[in-house]
Amino acid sequence: MMTSSSSKSSSHGLEHAVAGAISGFVTRCICQPLDVVKIRFQLQVEPIADHHVSKYRSLVQAFYTIVKEEGVSALWKGHIPAQVLSVVYGMGQFYSYNIFMKASNRFAFSNEWPYPTKFVAGAGAGFVGTVVSFPFDTIRTRLVAQSTIRPAYKGITHCCSCIVKHESPKVFFNGLLPTLLQIIPHSGLQFAFYGFFSDAYKKYRNETDVSFYNSMVSGSVAGLLAKTAIYPFDLSRKRLQIQGFRDARRGFGTFFECTGLVDCLRVTVKVEGVRGLFKGLLPSQLKATATSALHFTVYEQSLIALKALRSRQQ
Repeated sequence: MMTSSSSKSSSHGLEHAVAGAISGFVTRCICQPLDVVKIRFQLQVEPIADHHVSKYRSLVQAFYTIVKEEGVSALWKGHIPAQVLSVVYGMGQFYSYNIFMKASNRFAFSNEWPYPTKFVAGAGAGFVGTVVSFPFDTIRTRLVAQSTIRPAYKGITHCCSCIVKHESPKVFFNGLLPTLLQIIPHSGLQFAFYGFFSDAYKKYRNETDVSFYNSMVSGSVAGLLAKTAIYPFDLSRKRLQIQGFRDARRGFGTFFECTGLVDCLRVTVKVEGVRGLFKGLLPSQLKATATSALHFTVYEQSLIALKALRSRQQ
């Protein structure tokens, strides 16, 4: 039977999961258009340049082209699976991060090396969140990548059934390796940077708790630095997720083909140069800055609200 102490601990842990889910939901609603543009850039083989005949040539032109050809709603294409992805990932990430940090308190090094400890806990949290939410990421990518004129899928259920029927359930995890190679250090760096800048902000402002502005500033800087460091793996993940998806990509330019992570990186550099590994970096940085700021801020504020609600009920 669960003791009163363990019951309270479980309840408090659930608050972190709920706050993480709320954070993922709100962040996704606001930042989805940047994610759509980023994915379109990542999947385009032709250069992203004004002087080229590429379909997408700049951030502003990409937004204009998508709205003109597909309507404003296209900026939220794949939004439902993306929401499920964000909610599941947010729950898994923040819940497991809380557990890992509590476990680290048993060891002396957690006080002596606070930011490396946050990095390890954040990396583990990123791993857990990614594995449990990854199938939704594959579905989201395919729905965003398909042409509105010649759509391959009618929705989430149809996408799932087509993948299982015509390809393989393993396809849901295509690109998992580069995703983990990306997410593990990215999540670790995010939490470590957030902890560092949050503590620095509190020291500078002489605050004891993490304020709204602290979360916004620390989260945005943490997101920008972490995303830039691991970006080539993010690009590889998207390109691997559309393999076997050639027909629905007609009208978007040359179809990128590869057989795995290493081959994806090799072909990208060979065909597009080293700069090709950073295609879509600007919208990705903008998205990462906004997403991380919102992610941590909404999480912190939701956690405060949930704790206040619990206190009133006791």
